Amino acid sequence: MTRKRTKAGPRITEVAAAAGVSVMSVSRAMRDVEGVSAATRERIKEVARQLNYVPNSSARALSVANADLIGISLPTFANDVFGDVLSGMRGTFEQAGYSSVIDTTEYDPDMEFAWAERLLSWRPAAIILSGLDHHPSLVTRLRERRVPTLEIWDHAPDPIDICVGIDHRAAGALIGDHVAKLGYTRPAFVGAPPGRDHRADARVAGLRDVFGPLGAKLIVQGESDPNAFAAGALGTTRVLEHAPDVIFYLNDNMAFGGMMICQRQGLDVPGDIGIVGYNALGITRVLPVQMTTVRTPRRVMGRMGARHLLARIKGVQPERSVALPVTIVEGATTRLQSR
Repeated sequence: MTRKRTKAGPRITEVAAAAGVSVMSVSRAMRDVEGVSAATRERIKEVARQLNYVPNSSARALSVANADLIGISLPTFANDVFGDVLSGMRGTFEQAGYSSVIDTTEYDPDMEFAWAERLLSWRPAAIILSGLDHHPSLVTRLRERRVPTLEIWDHAPDPIDICVGIDHRAAGALIGDHVAKLGYTRPAFVGAPPGRDHRADARVAGLRDVFGPLGAKLIVQGESDPNAFAAGALGTTRVLEHAPDVIFYLNDNMAFGGMMICQRQGLDVPGDIGIVGYNALGITRVLPVQMTTVRTPRRVMGRMGARHLLARIKGVQPERSVALPVTIVEGATTRLQSR
């Protein structure tokens, strides 16, 4: 009596036949080693994507070896925010016996997709992605393969699998409403270039939701310098040309850089201009003046996300989408404006 072979994914021979090349060429292309031209490599990879083929050179042994591996994709290490989120996650994973491999994407969906393709060939237990802006093919691949996937730091009602994060548009509106009620009417925002960081774009939209109906135009200045202090200083120098009465920043480190520029130009904070940060980072605890900012629950987010992902790995379906609340820190860098 013959035993039926269980349904499996496409084989390397099927990819080779569809691409019109040898099995060796497919192997070399998928491993990014020499032996095939750039054009052929791209053609093979496109065929592999269409067939939903994931290379698995060690087959079952590799799958078993990485059953406790979780891949984590972060936009950058040059940001205290993601370090805090990561700290909250890793302790939870380690206690549960899971290890992690981490990579950064520099906010580039193509880089994230290439990393995820390599990771999937290792048969990881799960994948963690930062934010919601991913390559469309990656979203399709993860959903089709039903890989337990956590999207962290952002929030959406329909994530790839599960997500734990913040509604950044609502957060922008929350702090915008607080500042508008103090009487500020000429707001500006200093952050990343539009389109680079979608969480920043969402916050800008939230600020516009508040100030737009009041007839106030929000001046937006994006800076690409990876050093947050320098970016905040340069962005502030530029927006001051528009004479704002309050400046919102992508994060507290940028806000500190902006405060130094205001001080250099002889502007009193908050007498002449208000300063508003975001995230309640460590620098706010050592400033001589408490900064007005927004406290985000980064470590809580990491721990909760990790617990939900572990449940998902074990076949338990947690809440698909969780939006954690943020709180306003009323500091001394803003004040009630005279009417």
